Amino acid sequence: MAFEIVASCVSCTACESVCPNDAITDQQVQFVIDPDLCTECAESYPDPQCASICPIEGAIVDSLGNALNPPGSLTGIIARVAA
Repeated sequence: MAFEIVASCVSCTACESVCPNDAITDQQVQFVIDPDLCTECAESYPDPQCASICPIEGAIVDSLGNALNPPGSLTGIIARVAA
């Protein structure tokens, strides 16, 4: 189990310093999470530290591809679903 940072990452550097396992590194275009080091902060913190500070909705996803900060979660404005 490990999280992944996707293309919507703006390389703001916020997540890198809060990762307790030093699993996040800057790879020039965007940050990357080392799956061998990422523990998802399980048993250490109530929330994943990277997602708790990430200002970009959908930039960090779990192993199933689900956004840790889904659209609307940071702004309180829920995105409309097209009919």
